[in-house]
Amino acid sequence: MSDTREITLRVGEEAVSARVLGQGRAIVLLHSLLADSSSFEPLAQLLAPTHRVVMPDLPGFAGSHPVAGGLEAVADRVADAIRALQLDEAPIVLGNGYGGFVALLTAIRHPGIARRLVLADCGAAFSEPGRQAFRGMSTAAAAKGLAGIADVAMRRLFSPEFQAQHPELIAQRRERFIAVHPETFHTACAALATLDLREQAAGVQVPVLVLVGEQDEATPPAMARELASLLPDARFQLLAGCAHVPQLQAPGQFLDAIASFIAE
Repeated sequence: MSDTREITLRVGEEAVSARVLGQGRAIVLLHSLLADSSSFEPLAQLLAPTHRVVMPDLPGFAGSHPVAGGLEAVADRVADAIRALQLDEAPIVLGNGYGGFVALLTAIRHPGIARRLVLADCGAAFSEPGRQAFRGMSTAAAAKGLAGIADVAMRRLFSPEFQAQHPELIAQRRERFIAVHPETFHTACAALATLDLREQAAGVQVPVLVLVGEQDEATPPAMARELASLLPDARFQLLAGCAHVPQLQAPGQFLDAIASFIAE
């Protein structure tokens, strides 16, 4: 296994914490709202022999300072963090869930920040029921705390069958979710409940691989298909048997799905 080191990227007076491992061309992994950067650890170990893997904590998570200004400000902070890496060439940026929306918006607002995008289990905009789900989770979390909606969160990440088969993993993910700062969670829910990048997606001029788990209930396959249709240079792939965090549920299958794209 490759050794992982902790780094702090300075963005003005702010900080972005990240973990780095491996050697080669850089790939930056942006995590979901319900699953922090540790959800990429199994995939990162598989990528490390061929890539320098960077796993930032998004603003408000772990050691990364929060940022005011909605999802646009989050995207700007991510772009600044990538610049702070001082890479020889633009990296691949891979986002899952919330991280996928952030990756897409970062590419829209900062052309050239990524040479390729991998967008897993996200989209350009939620349906009204999808928007209401975020409002409902935020309201419930305000009343009961994140522990009070942990079952709902796990259901959005994994199918009931997978949860029953992997109780230790689910317990770990539940603990990680409860550790999220409440204000970060509420702010992100509000942003996702209003997000609409459908018009702006046409401005993304880099190759994009759009993937989605066939069992994803948080961001259903129809959302990913729509996103792929809106992007000028996109490929679409459905991941059989997976839900919202395929890189954690089936890291080998996920790597197989992205391997040729990230090698180009």
